[in-house]
Amino acid sequence: MIGYLLVATTVLLTVYGQFVIKWQVAMAGPIPAGLDQKAIYIFHLLTNPWIASGLLAALVASVAWMLALTKLPLSVAYPFTAFAFVIVVLGSGVLFAEPISTAKMLGVCLIVAGIVVAGLN
Repeated sequence: MIGYLLVATTVLLTVYGQFVIKWQVAMAGPIPAGLDQKAIYIFHLLTNPWIASGLLAALVASVAWMLALTKLPLSVAYPFTAFAFVIVVLGSGVLFAEPISTAKMLGVCLIVAGIVVAGLN
């Protein structure tokens, strides 16, 4: 059971990082044209506490993943990471008003079906 909780932690922290970074990059506006302005833009992003929390979430997700792999075979654990894609697609529609097309929904359904099939032992 702990292995699955560690996989879930990996997925949720990964999704958190994606959402928070998207949010903050959208707030920062477009990338400036000049090289020096681009460097300042990136510096501001990297020193943004929200961006830092997203990057830290990725680091902690990696640690959780390593621990999960001590409890579960890779072939069992890895298919569950596809839930990150499902959550990001659906969450991007809710949080960022990104369009969720029929094709995307079909893809999400296929991913979920694939996870279910892969989970059958």
